[in-house]
Amino acid sequence: MTSPQGALERHLLDSRERIVAFVRARLGDADAADDVVQEASLRALRAAPELRDESRLPAWFHTILLNTITDMHRRGRRSERLHAAVSRESADAGPSPDEVEELCRCFEPLLQTLKPEYAEVLAADLRNEDARATAERLHITPNNLKVRRHRAREVLRARLDEACRMCGRHGCLDCTCGSL
Repeated sequence: MTSPQGALERHLLDSRERIVAFVRARLGDADAADDVVQEASLRALRAAPELRDESRLPAWFHTILLNTITDMHRRGRRSERLHAAVSRESADAGPSPDEVEELCRCFEPLLQTLKPEYAEVLAADLRNEDARATAERLHITPNNLKVRRHRAREVLRARLDEACRMCGRHGCLDCTCGSL
């Protein structure tokens, strides 16, 4: 009688092409399929000592393979969300220092219409104050500061759109309000 590990190794060697074809059909990417099969094989090899019934080996490995595909999809979605968040944060970071001089100032009176904690966060942002220092000064966590800054920008963006439709859409760089 062979060990569970030996039986698994034999199954992987005998079925490799079929397994890769199965995964490739689901992913549509040969390289990703190879990566998934390799990762599933490693997971299975690590867990092989726990396998008690060799007759269930194909179904057992199939479950590991499907879980690995699911994990790969989750990592992809997580990576996409992270990339989108970084892109949004970069977009929300505001204009470059060269552009600041060209910005109109029609947003300044609108700061007074915001909740005080939102106005303070945006004012600190405009002064290029360090985020950690701002959070400490306001007695909030850095994560809370990020949330508050995001919400403040959203409210200001909506108010700016109401007051000066051109600025709200084009970022104040082509403003015609005369407050440059």
